[in-house]
Amino acid sequence: MEWWLIYLLLGSVVGFLAGLLGIGGGLIIVPVLAYIFTAQDFPSDRILHLALGTAMATIIFTSLASLRMHHVHGAVNWWIVRYLVPGIILGTMAGSTLAGWLSTQALSIIFVIFIYYAATQIWLKMTPTSRRALPGKLGMVAAGSLIGMLSSLVAIGGGILTVPFLSMCNVKLQYAIGTAAAVGFPIAVAGTIGYIINGLLQTQPLPDYSLGYVYLPALGWIAVASMFTAPLGAKATHNMQTATLRKIFVVLLYFLGTKMLFNLF
Repeated sequence: MEWWLIYLLLGSVVGFLAGLLGIGGGLIIVPVLAYIFTAQDFPSDRILHLALGTAMATIIFTSLASLRMHHVHGAVNWWIVRYLVPGIILGTMAGSTLAGWLSTQALSIIFVIFIYYAATQIWLKMTPTSRRALPGKLGMVAAGSLIGMLSSLVAIGGGILTVPFLSMCNVKLQYAIGTAAAVGFPIAVAGTIGYIINGLLQTQPLPDYSLGYVYLPALGWIAVASMFTAPLGAKATHNMQTATLRKIFVVLLYFLGTKMLFNLF
């Protein structure tokens, strides 16, 4: 089977959805890659680790495009980024290391719980009320550490965690989204490095063309396709029923999460 065609198709769909709905593709890439890697007879107890590492690496490319767009529109609060990033790096590296120690079953349970949470948040459009100001420097590092750890465990850019946190701290939604996009890049870089290092340190043989837990053929095709289709999705936002497509996306997330859950048992 020509697997590169499947990776290309996956990247095209994920890129379009990211541009259309402003939602990262990690939550779709991970379960789909897990099914593809299973079909390719990759080591069964390393499949999810490879899916998480590869998905995290793809976010490097998509987050750069998103960061540039929000910076041009002046929607990034660089003060917040400055004090979140140290914690982000620590938390992301810790999360990717923890992922290397966990079994595939444990990682699957964590991912399924998070995918249900994300789908429900998107479906109900849950936005926390503004309750307090931003914490001090140590508080920002602590928040960044938590966001980074959770993001690396489920291979996301962190927006679904960063935006609610900043909104709760009285940051306007426009700046919360733009700042979350900026934070997504260090999450992706640190997470990718962590998955590469932890993959290189483990003794079990990994598939050819793997760099640690990053499977390079999948990364290349998904990244190329998503970078072409993300602008198309952003343009289509003004011409399509985004609310209907958002509901379809939520249903897809519930379906993928449920399928992973059934596969566990």
